[in-house]
Amino acid sequence: MTDIAHGVTQQALDIVSRLTRAEKIRLTSGKDFWRTEPLDSEGVASFMLTDGPHGLRKQTGDTDHVGLNSSVPATCFPTASALGSTWDADLLEEVGHALGRECRAEEVGVLLGPGLNIKRHPAGGRSFEYFSEDPLVSGKAAAALVRGIQAEGVGACLKHFAANSQETRRMSNDSIVDERTLREIYLTGFEIAVKEAQPWTVMCAYNLVNGVHAGEHRELLTEILRDEWGFDGLVMTDWIATHERPAGIHAGLDLEMPSSAGAWDQRVADAVDAGTLSGEDLDVAAARVITLALKVAAERASRATVDVSAAHDEHHALARRVAAAGATLLTNDGVLPLAPEGRIAVIGAFADKPRFQGGGSALVNPTRLDTVLATLTERIGDAGEVLYAPGYDAATGEATDAQLTDALTAAANADSVVLVVGLPLSYESEGYDRDHLQLPPSHTRLIQALTARHDRVVVVNVGGAPVEMPWADTPNAILQAYLGGQAAGGAITDVLVGDAEPGGRLAESFPVNATDLASHANFATNPLQAQYRENLYVGYRFHDMFSVPARFPFGHGLSYTSFQLGKAKVTGSGTDRTVSVPVTNTGTRAGSTVVQAYVHDVESTLHRPEQELRGFAKLTLEPGQTADAVVTLDERAWAVWDTATHGWVVEAGTFELRLGFSSTDIVAMSTVEINAGGEVTAVPAPASAIATDTEFTALLGRPIPQPTPSFPFHYDSTVADLSATAGGRLVEKALMAQVMKAFGTDPNATDETEQMMQAFMRNMPLRAIAMTSEGKLSLANLDRLIKTLNATALKAKRA
Repeated sequence: MTDIAHGVTQQALDIVSRLTRAEKIRLTSGKDFWRTEPLDSEGVASFMLTDGPHGLRKQTGDTDHVGLNSSVPATCFPTASALGSTWDADLLEEVGHALGRECRAEEVGVLLGPGLNIKRHPAGGRSFEYFSEDPLVSGKAAAALVRGIQAEGVGACLKHFAANSQETRRMSNDSIVDERTLREIYLTGFEIAVKEAQPWTVMCAYNLVNGVHAGEHRELLTEILRDEWGFDGLVMTDWIATHERPAGIHAGLDLEMPSSAGAWDQRVADAVDAGTLSGEDLDVAAARVITLALKVAAERASRATVDVSAAHDEHHALARRVAAAGATLLTNDGVLPLAPEGRIAVIGAFADKPRFQGGGSALVNPTRLDTVLATLTERIGDAGEVLYAPGYDAATGEATDAQLTDALTAAANADSVVLVVGLPLSYESEGYDRDHLQLPPSHTRLIQALTARHDRVVVVNVGGAPVEMPWADTPNAILQAYLGGQAAGGAITDVLVGDAEPGGRLAESFPVNATDLASHANFATNPLQAQYRENLYVGYRFHDMFSVPARFPFGHGLSYTSFQLGKAKVTGSGTDRTVSVPVTNTGTRAGSTVVQAYVHDVESTLHRPEQELRGFAKLTLEPGQTADAVVTLDERAWAVWDTATHGWVVEAGTFELRLGFSSTDIVAMSTVEINAGGEVTAVPAPASAIATDTEFTALLGRPIPQPTPSFPFHYDSTVADLSATAGGRLVEKALMAQVMKAFGTDPNATDETEQMMQAFMRNMPLRAIAMTSEGKLSLANLDRLIKTLNATALKAKRA
C-alpha cells in the first residue's frame, strides 16, 4: 500500500506484514461472543466489546451463545428516548463519562452504543434506544455521549448504520429509500456524530439498503463513511449480521461479531485466491483490528484503576438528575407541582414495580432501583399520607374489576391523584415492532374512571415511545417520563413536587393516531421490503408540511415557569450566520427552556419540508434573568442534497429563520438573504405525503426493485420461511430445537426476554444458523440443505 488507509497505524501494518493469511483472516472475526482474537506472538491482546447504550451490560462468568446471561451490576441511565428529550449535550457528555468509567472498571474496551437511527415510525420496537425523529438532535446527542465515553479511554460505537428503522425481519428486510432522503434524514445524524466526536467504531445494520446488505455496502462503509466523512475507526457487524464476509471486507467491513467459529474463513481465503477479494483489503481490515486493540491496551495502561463501587452513588445521583431533565410535561392546568403534603393517592403498579428500561440487548442489571411509591412516601414524610392501589398487573398490564374498585376507593379519599400508566415490557422490545400505539385497555380505563370522579389527577406515562392519547384533555396534567433508568422513581417524585423542573422537550412528535402518519402505510407491512415512500416527511416534517396536527408537537414541553423571546439578531455573511435572541424568565421559579431555530426556504426548486430544525440552544435562567440564546448556522443549514451532482447545494434566495419553543410554537422570525448559491436539479414532487409508484420511481431514479422471494430458499430466507414447504416444516422444527438448545432458550418460557429471543430465532436467516452452530453446520452443508429443500419442494409442486 502506498498510503496508510483510514484507521490504520504503521505499527499495525508492520505487524500484519508478518502474519500468515490464516492469521489475518482469524483477526477479522471475533474470538467468542464478546471478545476479539488475540495475537499473542505480536503482543496484541484480545479486548471486550459489550452492550449497551444506556448502561454497561457485561455478562458474569462464561459468555453464553446469545449474550443474555446475567450481567454485572451497573448504573442504568435513562434510555435514549429520554436522553434525547433533554436537548442537553453537556449533560449527555456527563452520562458518557460515567458510562466510560464503569466500562474501565470492568475492563471493557468498546461500549456498543449509542444508537441513533431515525424514528421513522413511533411503533418501532427499538424506539426507546434511539434519540429522535430529527437527525440534528440525534447527531448532537450521540456525539455528546461518544465524547464522554471516549474521554475515559473507552471506545464508543455508533449504530446501526444505516436506515435501520424497524425490527420486523430486521436481519433480511430491504430498506428502499431514495438518495436524497437517505442523505438528508437517515445519514445526517451519523455524519454529525462522526465529524464532531470521532467514534472509535461504527456498527453496520442487519438490513439491506437498496438491495445491498449494510455490511457489504461499499458506498456506505468506504465512500461515504471513510472517504467523505473522514471516519478513521473500525467497522464491525451487528451480532450475526454477516451475509457474505468476503464481500463485507471488500466493502470496508473490518470485524465480524460474534465469532462464527471459522464458518466464513475458508470462503475469505477462496475469495483472495479467486481475485474477488484483494489481499490488500484483507490486510487493511486486519490492521484496523490490531490498531484498535493496541489503542484499547494503551488507554488501559495509561489510566488509573477505577473503583466503580465508590462511584455508584454519584452515578445514581446523575441518573436521577438526567431522568428529571428528560421528563416532559405535556399538559398542566396548574395542579403541578404538588405540595408535598396532604393525602396523595398513587395509583398504578408501575409506581411500585417500575418500567425503567427496554427489553433486549440493552437490558442492564441496575445497582439499585428507585420507585415512585417509596420516594414520594419518603418525600412527604409526616406532612401527609400516601395511599396506594396497583390498579393493574405490572407484567401484563391487565386488570380485574376488584383492582379498579380499589383504585377508585384510594382516589376518593385523596386530595390529589398520581396515576402511573404506560407500556408493559412485552409491548416494546428489541426484536419486534408494536402492532399499535395504544396503552393497555386497563390503563385507559383507569384514566377515564379516575378523571371522571376526581378533579386533581396527574397522569405519569412511562414507556419508550409515543402512545395515542385520545384522553389527553381529561387529566389535570400529563408527565411523559419515558424509560428513566434506575433513578426514574426519584426523578418523577422530584418533578411532581417541584424539587426539580420537568426539563424535557419532545424529540419526537406524538401523533393523534398512528394511521395519520405518512410512514404508516409502508411500515412493517412487507416482510421483504420497507419502502420509504414518505421520503423526507417523517415526524414534524410530515405534520407541519401537510397540516396534520400532532397530539403533541416536536419540541413541545411545559415548564414550571414562563419564558419570553425578544427580537432576534442575525449576523454573518453568506451561508455562515449566527442568530442570537434574548430570552427572559418571566416567571417566579428558576427553569430551563430550549430555543429552537427552524429554517424555511421561501422558494425552492426542490420540494422541501415546510421547515426544518437547524439549531437549538438550551438555557437555564433564574426568575427575571435574561440571557441570549445563540445558534450558529453554517452551509448545511440552508442546503439540500442534489441527486444530479451527488452533493450538497445551497440555492440563492430568501429564507425565513423561525425561532420558537416547538415546531408549532414559533414566536420570533427573521429573514435571511443568501445571495450566492449553486443550481439544483429539479425532481418532480409527489402530489401527496405518500409517493405513488410513478412518483417513487422518479425519486429513486430507477424502477422500484422487486423483492427477492423467500422461496426458493436462500441465505436470507428465515427459519420461519421454511414453513412454506412440507420438507421445510420438518427442518424448521429440527432447527428451532437445535438453536433453542444451543442458546439455552426454553420453548415454554413466558419471560419477555425469552419470548423476544424466540421471535429473534424464528426470524434468523438460514445463514445465521450455520454461523451460530459452532461448526456443527458448515456453510457447505447449509448450501446442500437449501438445494435439497428447493429441489424437493419444486418436485412436489410439479407433481
